[in-house]
Amino acid sequence: MGKSPKGKNHPSQLHKLYSNGKTKSEFCPKCDATFMATHKDRKTCGKCGYTVFIKK
Repeated sequence: MGKSPKGKNHPSQLHKLYSNGKTKSEFCPKCDATFMATHKDRKTCGKCGYTVFIKK
């Protein structure tokens, strides 16, 4: 079997959303490089584990 041909490396389409400011996610205050995941009762950084609990 031969290898399938690979196309050119295209930048992610999600980058357009982040650079335009249309995303509701916020950056981690410790890492400054990753977005924080939004859960039902908290926001969590996947890289360093920083967590902010949301009060209702």
